[in-house]
Amino acid sequence: MKLTKLEQETVILFNETEKEASVYTYNGKMKRKLEDLSREFPEQVWLKNDDGAGAQTYIIAKNLVSVRRPVSEERRAAQRERALTSLFRSQNTDETPGQRD
Repeated sequence: MKLTKLEQETVILFNETEKEASVYTYNGKMKRKLEDLSREFPEQVWLKNDDGAGAQTYIIAKNLVSVRRPVSEERRAAQRERALTSLFRSQNTDETPGQRD
């Protein structure tokens, strides 16, 4: 039976005693991120269970769980502009000498 998008949850659980948190998710982006982290930091992130129906449960170090402030649209626009300017500059400096027109 296929779950609806509403039923495909991500649940993060932790308590005040243990040092780890449990992340149960159907979200593809979250699963890929957790998989990448588990390869890079296996002592802090590991797969506990794959239910075979699309959900995975990872155990992660509790200090990896965070809630961030929202980024203002003005700051987002400034960051986007800096990234584009930096990309443009790096593309222009990647030329080898003697290949400029």
